[in-house]
Amino acid sequence: MKISVIIPVYNAEKYISKAVESAVQLDEVHEIVLIEDQSPDNALQVCRELAQKYDKVKLFQHPDHGNHGAGASRNLGIEKATGDFISFLDADDYFLPNRFTAEKEIFNDPKIEGVFNAIGTEYLTEKGKEQFLSNVNDNEILTVNYPAEGNEVFRGLLGLTSRRFGSFFHLNALTIRRSSLEAKKLRFNVNLRLHQDSDFIIKLAHHCYLKSGIIDQPVAIRGVHDDNRISKIVRYSPQYNQRQAIYWNSLYEWSKTSSLETDAASHIYLQNKAFELASKKGFSKAIGLLAAMIKNPNILRTKYRFTYSHSL
Repeated sequence: MKISVIIPVYNAEKYISKAVESAVQLDEVHEIVLIEDQSPDNALQVCRELAQKYDKVKLFQHPDHGNHGAGASRNLGIEKATGDFISFLDADDYFLPNRFTAEKEIFNDPKIEGVFNAIGTEYLTEKGKEQFLSNVNDNEILTVNYPAEGNEVFRGLLGLTSRRFGSFFHLNALTIRRSSLEAKKLRFNVNLRLHQDSDFIIKLAHHCYLKSGIIDQPVAIRGVHDDNRISKIVRYSPQYNQRQAIYWNSLYEWSKTSSLETDAASHIYLQNKAFELASKKGFSKAIGLLAAMIKNPNILRTKYRFTYSHSL
């Protein structure tokens, strides 16, 4: 296997060396593509040193040397990658030795376009741990509840399977055929500064045939610390509702041009409208609306005069 590991780097001076060194030692890793995103700390210099030290490490910045966010940085990494497969790693996380064990076998089947695994959690600071446990609804091992592949992965991520599929899988534990990304023109939404990874995963699961790999033990570790943006946002706060509204609107706009099953399209639509309302009028009113919509989707047309391009 020839795997390109893409790492967006922003304000990660303290962590990037460990991330790179966890990947560079793996035989399957063909190259490590660092995209430095105008960090305010000394991360760029550390990246330069890593690129000089390891032949596998390639360093890039955006053409204007500006800050464009993780989504745009990952997109640039995909453009620069030369491996047959693409994987991702956050700059404050790291791979474990078993990172690509499942991939080596599963990708022998040409039908499989992507493989996802479980990741673990390491608390790097006490404040970060407190923020994470109070605001993020994840287990310390981020995984799914049972093996799945194909359309069941997409439906499971939306909560539409008969069994509870479980948590989202993480980009750190995802490997994709580069040819599939190119053929289906899949990229990260650069307008999302948060949740661009979840947005990408949902769309990927619809367009590509994914299969679970190692889901009972971690293949990578995510580091939780004071500067994790996602864990600073209090659940159902105005800021949380606004971020969710932007995220679900991205999926809704995509759903209007995608051939989704009716219940999947309806679910995305209802989530979009619920968080749109929550961002304006508060979460309790949105919950009431969402419950009413599930029982009678036509309430949107009659009471709130919302329109929907798919058939409900």
